[in-house]
Amino acid sequence: MKKTLTIKDETVAGKLLNQILIDIESEIITVEELIRLRVSYEVKKFNEQSKLHHFNGLVQPSDTETTLNGYKLKKKRQVDAEKQSYVALKAFQENGFFILVDDQQVEDLKHEIHVDQNTEVSFVRLTPLVGG
Repeated sequence: MKKTLTIKDETVAGKLLNQILIDIESEIITVEELIRLRVSYEVKKFNEQSKLHHFNGLVQPSDTETTLNGYKLKKKRQVDAEKQSYVALKAFQENGFFILVDDQQVEDLKHEIHVDQNTEVSFVRLTPLVGG
């Protein structure tokens, strides 16, 4: 049964920066699966809209500059979801950002998250993340 998960990007001070909704196929997913799903969703959304020059996602694609609207690509191109996922997973392991699930920090990629209609997930970025 599909469930919709709300993912928020927040500052360390708790200011909401962004919010996305992702469909989850299972009631239990790992932190690694969550990160991959989130990054894949953002990349797919960006790549499908050929007019976009700003990527607004967890990981900054390489060859971009930071702007108020996200990351501006120096030239229009497709973003690589696999590279972005790799950078995001590495950043999580190196404390580039942390994840709160129902206000509890999760610290392991293998940690299982039980998803229901009340599950709250927040990504808190500590440093800029540059990927593919």
